Amino acid sequence: MTENTLSFSWLTDLANPTRFIALVNRVLPWLGAITAILFAVGLYLSFTTEGDYQQGLTVRIMYIHVPAAWLSMMCYSVMAIAALGTLVWRHPLADVAAKTAAPLGAAFTFLALVTGSLWGKPMWGTWWVWDARLTSVFILFLMYLGLIAFNRAMDDPLRAARVSAVMILIGFVNIPIIKFSVEWWNTLHQPASVMRLDGPTIDPEFLRPLFVMALAFTMLFFTLHFMAIRTEIWRRRIANMRRLAARKASREVQR
Repeated sequence: MTENTLSFSWLTDLANPTRFIALVNRVLPWLGAITAILFAVGLYLSFTTEGDYQQGLTVRIMYIHVPAAWLSMMCYSVMAIAALGTLVWRHPLADVAAKTAAPLGAAFTFLALVTGSLWGKPMWGTWWVWDARLTSVFILFLMYLGLIAFNRAMDDPLRAARVSAVMILIGFVNIPIIKFSVEWWNTLHQPASVMRLDGPTIDPEFLRPLFVMALAFTMLFFTLHFMAIRTEIWRRRIANMRRLAARKASREVQR
């Protein structure tokens, strides 16, 4: 059996909801433990670092704001991959993954907006400005809310999955706009200081806790996402059982 065959078989196994739930039940305790440890280490490093010579102790907001901002874009990227899985590969769980990631993405985006506002007030002298970065992130937040509302309003799950996947892929154009807005337009935000081709420009004292907190937030996302997917699978199974029971009762009444 070739490596490609093994990889395809692994993806096929995950397409089975029962096998996926069994996998989630095995890995969730480990994910939860790793997430808790990373947050403990990250928060300890965050509160033991000295303040910045310009920003003082307000620089510690960065350890929440930056990971939340990263996760806001990563969540949507996960949704875009899931949308491709729905439209191209017809993966049975792709729609579930996209639907359950939307509330998490909205939460991380909201956290990024709030912490950014708290950070911006002492640094910029204002809570909010309509510059390119802030506006595009706010649009991302509205996109999340729109997708959540659409999924809840649609009664046909199959049609909702296809339409939602198309909407997600169209909206993905906003992700590179958020990423490169500080380079394309004149904004209050500074250019990228961590993910750079020539290496990070941020001081290692601040980079270490930031890196640990970013890992903690990422593991938190996957932990919550797997839990949400498992819950959605159960919810859909219960809904199908109720529909079948209703049809059976209707047939018995007609007899």
